[in-house]
Amino acid sequence: MRINVYESAVMINAALDDELIDSIILRIKETIINNGGEIREIDNWGRKRLAYMVKKSKIGYYAIFRFTAPSNIIAKLERYFSLDEQILRYLTFKLDNEAVEYLEKNKIVPLDESVVPTVLEIDPLAIEIKEDEIEESGK
Repeated sequence: MRINVYESAVMINAALDDELIDSIILRIKETIINNGGEIREIDNWGRKRLAYMVKKSKIGYYAIFRFTAPSNIIAKLERYFSLDEQILRYLTFKLDNEAVEYLEKNKIVPLDESVVPTVLEIDPLAIEIKEDEIEESGK
């Protein structure tokens, strides 16, 4: 059986509590792992307003799963998606080598909070000087 890289976008009913949404995401993750898959990345986009109503819902919670798995897992996974009433829509597709390389190359690096200045580190004199410069340039 050939191992491929897949991406599965899932839209969950956003009217649910955060704990319930997290449990649905955890069950999807467990389904992938229990069927021989390996999770590469889970990207939670959160709640988004929909362009049109889907199953009487105007808002959906988006979660993107990237995983490696044998090809027979997709039928089982999509059957699970279709049976769960809280999953409004889903789309699973195989990523080719170029897409995998692009995602690895452009992976977002977590922000190092030690680099971001806090409010206390900002010099108030520098702000006043800038405000003075703006006033002088307007004259």
